[in-house]
Amino acid sequence: MGTSRISRAVTRLREHPLILRVVPRVAAWLMVSLHRLLWIVHVNRASPESCWAKGERIIIAFWHGRLLMMPFVYPGAPGAILISQHRDGEYITRIALIFGYRVIRGSATRGGVRAFKQMMRALKGGLNLVITPDGPKGPCAKVKSGVIELAKLTGAPIVPLTFSAGRRRFLKSWDAFLLPLPFSRAVYIWGDPIYVEPMATKEEVAKYQDILAERLDLLTMKADEFFKASR
Repeated sequence: MGTSRISRAVTRLREHPLILRVVPRVAAWLMVSLHRLLWIVHVNRASPESCWAKGERIIIAFWHGRLLMMPFVYPGAPGAILISQHRDGEYITRIALIFGYRVIRGSATRGGVRAFKQMMRALKGGLNLVITPDGPKGPCAKVKSGVIELAKLTGAPIVPLTFSAGRRRFLKSWDAFLLPLPFSRAVYIWGDPIYVEPMATKEEVAKYQDILAERLDLLTMKADEFFKASR
């Protein structure tokens, strides 16, 4: 009974209007401060730029665990981000809004159809789309079909992306969330665009899921080893 009361009290505190206003602002400030303390390298940035040069909007895909420093990967590029409707998503939404993103709320289990339509409109309206294909709750590093279906229907290329740091910590969370340490070297690595055939069958969609997962895994492995290789 005592545990239940504590749980309800914590929930009320998390949902308090003042907490909802203050915590995202503090979190965004900490993210900006940490980013300024990193020495950052960009690899294959020509990949998204080549798409933009052709007038294409892109679907940027990265593993959920590499989310923290992604708001800084390409300042000024217009973007919309998919964020789930679970309780923590409200905090993430407010942080994303601070960084200038348009937010689309939904996931495979809640608000999925409405969110999918909003993502299609965002791409057609000239925004790039940001998706963590294994979010919001995993399984870790497993691509769900939604991102492939979106690329199939809109013609927008999926551009894989990852981030890592030479000095880092991994949280004990479902996504092994990466936290770069201050004054570390860090790297963003872009992959080549993936175009999904508009007539792709269900079996072919599954193959594209495997292709995207393999490319994200390879990019992430390269990023994690990047500074070891450059010594």
